[in-house]
Amino acid sequence: MNTPTPAQLPIIDLHCDLLVYLTDVPGSMQDNVEEIGCALPSLAQGNLKLQVMAIYCATAPGSTNYAKKQSEAFKLLAEADNNLTPVTNPDQLQQALQANTTGMVAAIENASGFCEEDEPLEEGFKKLEKIINDVDRVLYISMTHSLANRFGGGNYTTQGITRDGKMLLDYMHGRHIAIDMSHTSDALAYDILEHIDKEKLDIPVIASHSNFRQVWEHARNLPRELVQEIVHRKGLIGMNFLRSFLNDDKPEAIFEHIMHGFANGAEDAICFGADYFYTADEKYADQQPFYFPDLVHAGVSYSYILKRLQHQLSPEQLQKLAYGNAVQFLERIWTKP
Repeated sequence: MNTPTPAQLPIIDLHCDLLVYLTDVPGSMQDNVEEIGCALPSLAQGNLKLQVMAIYCATAPGSTNYAKKQSEAFKLLAEADNNLTPVTNPDQLQQALQANTTGMVAAIENASGFCEEDEPLEEGFKKLEKIINDVDRVLYISMTHSLANRFGGGNYTTQGITRDGKMLLDYMHGRHIAIDMSHTSDALAYDILEHIDKEKLDIPVIASHSNFRQVWEHARNLPRELVQEIVHRKGLIGMNFLRSFLNDDKPEAIFEHIMHGFANGAEDAICFGADYFYTADEKYADQQPFYFPDLVHAGVSYSYILKRLQHQLSPEQLQKLAYGNAVQFLERIWTKP
């Protein structure tokens, strides 16, 4: 069998915000490549075989209604004739890798999506079950986003875990749902790991769309110790394509982050978490451009990266980055009894 070229490799990506775009932007369309980097034509062009669709909301009144719209949007996408196929088990995953379609699975970015700040936690868990029922499977849950909520501190805080955060972890035990560290404060991340270990909880640990703080100092990037913990726990680290998390001025920085991972023990954890979202909102104007030119959409970014790395990484390493590490992780957590 011929070894596939970098451009032919199937791709798995751990994070995009297509659901937010479709439910929040007036006139949004799933095939509008001009407005979002993960539009369906771009996913097909980029050979995406599995795209994780995040259900995101800010921590604010009405957060659960906002998330509910997104879980319903996921369900509509899954039922529509649009080249998307749900992937919720190992058999479907293997089928998706061979198909001429794009597989999709849901995740929750910020637990405020299923539990408001002022409602009983038990009601929040009921809403979480409703989301899971809508989407069939949730791959991972991020407790927080940028700021703090009832579960703990987000990236731009120093707060750790709360009682509710510990109860959420207890709830997740044995449910084959990963806890995502991409939007935790450092304190929350370490508190999560401490509680998992203390209570001997069966919870996979990942960072779905985060880079390395040793390469670029940013609160959204992972400190060395957390990288080591995720690797030790056989988790995943999805490389984020946003310029502000790579290097403000250096287009080559994506390669520095990837090669740092391979050189520092993360060879079996590293994958993609591009983080494509709607960037035309004027409130983000000061952060433009969001992506360097070669990373602007899914149709070009992955093949660009893999082609550029083919002389630095072996074919086996390129496969791990493109899809292999993610496949091993998903098959492991989805086949547990």
